[in-house]
Amino acid sequence: MIDYIIGEIKKIENDYVVIENNLIGYKVYTSLNSMKNFVIDETFAIHIEMVVREDSLSLYGFYSEDELDLFKKLTTVSSVGPKVGLAILSSLMPSQIISAIKTNDINLLTKAPGVGKKTASRIILELSDKISGFDYDFKENDFIIKDEDLEDAIFALTSLGYPRDSVVKVINEVAKEDLDLEDIIKKSMIKLSR
Repeated sequence: MIDYIIGEIKKIENDYVVIENNLIGYKVYTSLNSMKNFVIDETFAIHIEMVVREDSLSLYGFYSEDELDLFKKLTTVSSVGPKVGLAILSSLMPSQIISAIKTNDINLLTKAPGVGKKTASRIILELSDKISGFDYDFKENDFIIKDEDLEDAIFALTSLGYPRDSVVKVINEVAKEDLDLEDIIKKSMIKLSR
């Protein structure tokens, strides 16, 4: 079982990164929350959950152990697989997810793609005991760029001829600031033009 991988980030895509360790590039699916911390050609430790299915073996990884732990808890819920778990972690801040579970906020959880009211209710029911008293080390001011905004910004910049790897790297840097889509594109263009 893999616990973590330390290596250089070689590629950043929409829902995964490639981390190189000992000349092997590992494709690791991750959340937008984690992705904003990674920078191409820099060394990171990615905390890993290996998911083995009948027809596949996939790696899911996160910048922090706390986010990995939250992912593991989410995927213990029946009807929440790894892809839905990532969608939740990409759409909401970890602190929002925990708050929604503690306060029975079904509507907040349904903002994540693939999560309907039935699934949101199940998440709250099955995880309320598991997270009570658990103190996650997340900053309350964590900012997660909306998935559609990220896609729109990537599309706009690659349409202008900028290489996708460079675009994703710059957008992840810019996304740490609380900006709207237009400002993300403007600021990214300035960085890409240097």
